[in-house]
Amino acid sequence: MLKGVVTAGLLVCLSNAMAAVAPQEVAQLGSSLTPLGGERAGNADGSIPAWNGGITQAPAGYAGPGHHHVDPYADDKPLFTISKANLEQYKAHLTAGQLALFATYPETFQMPVYPSRRSASAPQWVYDNTRANAASAHLLKDGNGFADAYGGIPFPIPKSGVEALWNHVARYRGTYAVRQSSDASVQRNGSYGLVTTRQEALFSYYQPGGSAAQLDNKLFYYMAVTKSPARLAGGALLVHETLDQVEEARSAWAYTAGQRRVRRAPNVAYDTPLSTADSLMTADDKDMFNGSPDRYDWKLLGKKEIYIPYNNYRITSPQVSYDQLIKPGHLDPQFTRYELHRVWVVEGTLKPGARHIYAKRTLFLDEDSWQAAEVDQYDSRGELWRVSLAYLKNYYELPTTWSALDVFHDLQAGRYYVQNLDNEERSISDFSQPVPDSGYFSVATLRRLGTR
Repeated sequence: MLKGVVTAGLLVCLSNAMAAVAPQEVAQLGSSLTPLGGERAGNADGSIPAWNGGITQAPAGYAGPGHHHVDPYADDKPLFTISKANLEQYKAHLTAGQLALFATYPETFQMPVYPSRRSASAPQWVYDNTRANAASAHLLKDGNGFADAYGGIPFPIPKSGVEALWNHVARYRGTYAVRQSSDASVQRNGSYGLVTTRQEALFSYYQPGGSAAQLDNKLFYYMAVTKSPARLAGGALLVHETLDQVEEARSAWAYTAGQRRVRRAPNVAYDTPLSTADSLMTADDKDMFNGSPDRYDWKLLGKKEIYIPYNNYRITSPQVSYDQLIKPGHLDPQFTRYELHRVWVVEGTLKPGARHIYAKRTLFLDEDSWQAAEVDQYDSRGELWRVSLAYLKNYYELPTTWSALDVFHDLQAGRYYVQNLDNEERSISDFSQPVPDSGYFSVATLRRLGTR
C-alpha cells in the first residue's frame, strides 16, 4: 500500500495511462481487492481492518425504506478526540482542509475518532458489472466521458486521475430516489435559514436490465421542487445529466413560481454560484463534484490513510434537532464520527486558458465506495479557500455508501452550507418507490409539480 503520494515519474505514467486493465489485474477483484477495487487487507498495525463484505443486512429495529436509519455502531465509543491541543500527534493522517478548519476554529472544531468499520457494501449485480467494466471501460476523448461500462464502477483499478474521478461521479446510489430534506446557510454567529425541497433522481446508468448502448449519453435525471420558505415555494429545477458534457451539454430548466414560467437554465454548471446556497458553493460543488471534468488536468496522487467522516448515523438522527447540530463555524463535533480509512487522492489543476474560480481541487475518495469524503478547493492565489466534507454512512436498505450530510465550508467568509438535513423530516431518502420512465422527467412534469 502507498503510504504517501506516488513519485512524480509515476504520476506522469498514471495520468497518461489509457490502456485497458490486464486480465490478471481484473482477477484481483473479489480476491486481494474488494469487488469495487479497494484493498481487501487491513493496514500493517491493524488500525484499518480487513474488508469482510461490509454491512449485509439492516440492524435490528430498522423500520424499512424511507424510515430513519438505526445506527449499527451505536455502542462504539471514541478512541480519542483530535483537537487543537493534540493536533501535532495526528497530523500525518489529516488533510490540508482539516488542518485549516482547526486553524480557523481552534477553540471549537474537533474530530472524534472511532474504531474503523469498513461498512461499505453494494448489491451483487453492481459487483458483477464492476468486474465486467474493469475489462471493457475506456475513456473518451481527453477523459470527458467514458464508454463500454454500465451498472457499476467504471474503473475499479484506475490508471489515471480522471478515471478515479469518474468512479466518484458514476458510483452506485440506487436506481430511483425520492427525498424531502432541508439545506441551511449558516452565518458566522450560527444563525441559519432553511430551504426545504422535494427531490427525485433517476440514475439511468444503474437501471437493471439496461446497457451502455441504451444510455443515449444520459447519466441521470434530477428534479427538485422547493417547499419552503414561502418566498421560494413552488420554484423547481429539472436536469438531464449527460455523460459526455463536452459532446452534449447538461440540459436544465427552471420553473419560477411567481412568473409561472419555465426557462432554460444553461448556466447550472461549472462555477456558477448557487443562489439558494447563499453563493457558498458552485454548481459543480454539489455532491462533492459533479459534471464535466474538462476544465482541469487530473492527477492520481496515490493512496493515504486519512481520518474521514464515516458511519455518520447519529448526525441525522431524529433525536438530534437542527438547532443542536448547527453551530457557529461548523457542525457540533459531538454528533460527528471520524474513522481511519484509505483514500485515493486526486488533484485537479485548472487548465491554461480555462475559466473557474477554483485554481485547484483535491479530492479524497474512499477506497471502498469511491465516494468523495472531502474536497479541498484553492483560489487563484493558491490559497485554500473552501473545504467540502461528506459525512458518509451506509444506506443498508440498498446497500450503498453515500453521504448523510454534505457540508461546504468557506474559510475566508467564516460561513458554511449544509445539504440534505432530514433529522426533522418524517421520512428520509426512499429508494423503494416504483421507478418511473425517463419521460417523467419532462418540462411538463416540472411545471405541474411547481404549481402544486
